[in-house]
Amino acid sequence: MLVGAASTLTFGVLVWLFVINTPGWARVQESFFDPETALAAFPRVAEGFLVNLRILVFAVVGVAIVATLLAFLRTLRGAVFFPLRVLAAAYTDLFRGIPLIIVIYLIGFGVPGLLQTRISAELLGTIALVITYSAYVSEVIRAGIEGVHPSQRLGARALGLTHGQTLRLVVLPQAIRRQAPPLMNDFVAMQKDVGLVSILGIVDAVRGAQIEQAKYAEFTPYIVAAVLFVLLAIPTIRLTDWVSARLRKREQMGSVV
Repeated sequence: MLVGAASTLTFGVLVWLFVINTPGWARVQESFFDPETALAAFPRVAEGFLVNLRILVFAVVGVAIVATLLAFLRTLRGAVFFPLRVLAAAYTDLFRGIPLIIVIYLIGFGVPGLLQTRISAELLGTIALVITYSAYVSEVIRAGIEGVHPSQRLGARALGLTHGQTLRLVVLPQAIRRQAPPLMNDFVAMQKDVGLVSILGIVDAVRGAQIEQAKYAEFTPYIVAAVLFVLLAIPTIRLTDWVSARLRKREQMGSVV
């Protein structure tokens, strides 16, 4: 306790010396942490944040479907499925290598130009998120499936289960436990990246903060948006830590240290 108190006190002194006590702190506080501006900008930023939440919900559902399909394609056995495995691998390699912001530009401005029609920017932003994050999440799901020992599959098939029943009843329940922590980390990352859809002109939390920043000539609205995203991420982060600790405790149960 004494060491913890001493380290906390030392950290506080360092913050005071190198942040609060600096000559420019007053100007930074006025530009980034003005309470009156924060209250005035909150309604517009909060309204835009609801747009982020709506996009996030649909993106999570889309990613879950597409990523699971890609993972199953990559785990198919037999030479007849070789083209499907190659296509799934090429998809994951391609979209794990392209930055999300470029995918948003390509989908958001390329697809309407290709189809010569107007499409909802929210829909295009959601599609871009699904395309990119499906590549990441599919690898997590595939790793979880392939991490299940082959004897589990063989035992299930010996009992007369079909390939689909083996995946659904034997492999996936074990794989999900392995996948939970990394999948939650990807979900936290998606919560932040959903703010990038603002480049398509969507008035979300980030765009709302930009509008308010131009109105008040201060950066405080961006801090308001940041706080909303942090409040959204904290429950998921804590849940991830709890699930990881629970799985670790279960795996180490009965072991001798």
